[in-house]
Amino acid sequence: MAFTDDLRAEVTKILKEQWTSRDGTKVPDTPDLKLANDAVKLTGTVLYADLADSTGLVTLYKPEFVAAVYKVYLNCACRIIREKGGEITAFDGDRVMAVFLGSGMATNACRAALAINHAVVEILNPKVREQYPNLPQSFRVSQAVGIDMSSLFVARTGIRGANDLVWVGRAANIAAKLCSLREGTYATYITNDVYSAADESVRVSRDGKSMWESYPEAVRNLTVRRSSWHWAL
Repeated sequence: MAFTDDLRAEVTKILKEQWTSRDGTKVPDTPDLKLANDAVKLTGTVLYADLADSTGLVTLYKPEFVAAVYKVYLNCACRIIREKGGEITAFDGDRVMAVFLGSGMATNACRAALAINHAVVEILNPKVREQYPNLPQSFRVSQAVGIDMSSLFVARTGIRGANDLVWVGRAANIAAKLCSLREGTYATYITNDVYSAADESVRVSRDGKSMWESYPEAVRNLTVRRSSWHWAL
């Protein structure tokens, strides 16, 4: 009963404790927040990059090959995110979450997403094929990136010795949903808020072609746009 009583007491404490929050201008590190009800409030653009069909990969291929695919994909995605001004905030298996802040956050996130698509198509897949020439002809690494922007409430959750930051806000949830969409060569999905905030350079190509088209279905009542375009590295 002592353990159950401890759980009840801890739940009661968390629910009753008043929140302390402050406005932030940078992505916080875990030590910046207390395990108590302490939070930082931000306005940010959240990007999720997710490898497609990881279940199929682990079912059909050797673990060493699957791990190598995970590693090269996340390596490329993380390098591009940082190069475009994003902060990596979390990993979840074969996907990565990042946050972009500041006046150009929507534009930078879109550039990162389109550049990740470019890296997968033009670098990662040819190199995987070169290293593993006996792969089925139909094999290719595919992925999708989802992006949304909103206010964010960042708190520290878990227990002592095992805790991390949790990002509460529409953008984190919607970006995670968007990166799970799978449609042919479309690899980037953004909300209309992101599209409206982004610079013309990531909306229209140099020869005047639109880089985005409407996704036929709303996601949580939000208008979504999709793209198969690349951003050259």
